[in-house]
Amino acid sequence: MDQILLRRQINIKAVVTPLWKEDAQRQLQAQINQLDTQVQQLDVQLQQVIAELRKQKTDLNGEAVEAKIQEVQGQANTQKSELLQQKNVVLQQLNQVQQLEFEVEVDQGQMDNFFYVQKGDNLVQKMQVEILLRDGVIEDIRGTL
Repeated sequence: MDQILLRRQINIKAVVTPLWKEDAQRQLQAQINQLDTQVQQLDVQLQQVIAELRKQKTDLNGEAVEAKIQEVQGQANTQKSELLQQKNVVLQQLNQVQQLEFEVEVDQGQMDNFFYVQKGDNLVQKMQVEILLRDGVIEDIRGTL
């Protein structure tokens, strides 16, 4: 056996261009809109559940129903808080994207890659590979393949 197949993570970077910036902003805005929709749906569902529980108030113990309403409201507030925190993170990311200067390289993620090594190869060098994209097109492959 002269060689062995290994797996590595390759870093993907992108050059900030007007097209990249526009696409990143569009994706982040879509996430913000989705989170807003989820918050609105949560509010509607909460009101429906509360209305349904209040209808049952006459049939059941009023205190038990009020306790259930409080519990449901607490759960909804927790979920709403989590959604709003996520929205704040995305808003910060959107702000960061808007501040980026053109031609700067930014991390875009990672991808798995398989490669062969053999005796005498420098494993450290072979593990340090990255791909540079410009508007989705590979501009450069850095490192030892």
